[in-house]
Amino acid sequence: MRPILFSIGNLHFYSYGLMIAIGILAAFWVMERRAPRYGLDKDMGFTLGIFAVVGGVVGAKLLYILVELPNFIADPSLWKNVGEGFVIYGGILGGLAGGLLGCRIKKQSFVRYFDLFIPSVALAQGFGRLGCFFAGCCYGRQTDSWFHIVFPEGAGSLAPAGVPLIPTQLISSAANFLHFFVLVWFARRSKKPGQVGGLYLILYSIGRFLIELLRNDPRGNVGFLSTSQFISALIFTVGVLVMILSSRQKPQEEKKEETEEPAAKESETAGEEIESGAEEAQKPEEEETAGEEPEDAGQEPEDAGKKPERAETP
Repeated sequence: MRPILFSIGNLHFYSYGLMIAIGILAAFWVMERRAPRYGLDKDMGFTLGIFAVVGGVVGAKLLYILVELPNFIADPSLWKNVGEGFVIYGGILGGLAGGLLGCRIKKQSFVRYFDLFIPSVALAQGFGRLGCFFAGCCYGRQTDSWFHIVFPEGAGSLAPAGVPLIPTQLISSAANFLHFFVLVWFARRSKKPGQVGGLYLILYSIGRFLIELLRNDPRGNVGFLSTSQFISALIFTVGVLVMILSSRQKPQEEKKEETEEPAAKESETAGEEIESGAEEAQKPEEEETAGEEPEDAGQEPEDAGKKPERAETP
C-alpha cells in the first residue's frame, strides 16, 4: 500500500488524490463521447460537470464534518485538515445540487444531463474506491476467509496493519465499474428521461447498504443503521419514485414525432389551399373561353350556296 506516492519537501502527493483525479478525467471523457448520441452539447456538459464537481467536493466535506462533528468540537485542529475526510454520499448529493444549480443558470434540462452524467459518476466512483484501497480507508471487518487483504506495517495506512480484512474497497470498486457498464447498456435502450438516473440510485443504494454490513471503519450511526445505510434507504426510495414517474413519461422519440406532426399537417393544409386557389383562378378563364364563340361561327362560307362547277373535259 502506498498512501503517499512521493513527496517534494513537505508537499505530499497522495494515491487517493491521484485516483480521484483519474476518475474525474475519465468521467468527463466518457461524457463527451456519449453526448452527441443523445443530442446534447458536450461543451455545455463540461460546464455543468464543473458545477457538479465543485458541489460534490463541498457536499462530501460538509457531510464528513456533520458525521464527525463531536470529534471536530473536541479537536479544533481537525478543521485545518482540508485535504482529507470526505463522505461519498455527501459528494453525490452535493454533485446533484451543483448540477441542478448549473442547469438553472444555463437554462438546460437537468433530467437529460443527469441521465448523461450518471454512468460517468459510477465510473469515477470505481476509481475513487481504488484510491480508498491504496489509502487503507473504508476498510472491512476482520475475516478468516481466503478472500482478504492484509495491510502491511509502516505503510501509513488507515486500516489496521497485519490483520486479514475483507477488501471492501475492491468489492465497492468492482461494483461501481459494473454499474457503469450496466448504465451505459441501459441508456441505449431506455427512451424515457430520468430512468438512467433512477436506475443508478437504486443500484448504488442497494450495493452501498450491503457493503456497509462488511465494513468496520468508524462512520457514524442513525439508530441501528450506519449513517450510509440510513441515507441508502432514502436514496433507494427516491430512485424507485424516479423510475415510476419517468415510466409515465412519453418516450423522447414519440414527443419528437408529436411535435413534428402538427407542422406536417399545417404544411399539407397550406399546400392544399395553394392548389385549390390555383384551380379557382383557372376556372373564370375557362368559363370566359367557353362563353365566347369563334368569330366566324355564325358565318357561312362564301361558296356555301354555289354549285360546284363542272370540271372541263379536255
